Amino acid sequence: MKLVVAIIKPFKLEEVKDALAEIGIEGMTVTEVKGFGRQKGHTEIYRGSEYTVDFLPKVKIEAAVADEQVDKAIATISKAAHTGKIGDGKIFVIGLSDVVRIRTGERGSAAI
Repeated sequence: MKLVVAIIKPFKLEEVKDALAEIGIEGMTVTEVKGFGRQKGHTEIYRGSEYTVDFLPKVKIEAAVADEQVDKAIATISKAAHTGKIGDGKIFVIGLSDVVRIRTGERGSAAI
């Protein structure tokens, strides 16, 4: 089991969610976050004054995925979140040693 964490542009959330649902991944946690990568933010002009926006709004999606679905999940997120412009985001894959469904006590893949 793996935890797939994707940081994407906010307007791509619905596309990614729908694409993941199509391949059978429906459980996920979504968090609004701020951050920057290589682009280090950008400058904007407001009322004639230039200022730097360091942290850009992003959305973080976390989904626990069975090992056999990890590559498909990565490809699906990459395709749905892709714009071709800087700041499209990143995908991180983290190993999960165990998962427990609180309501039933199920463990492992059955809990996903």
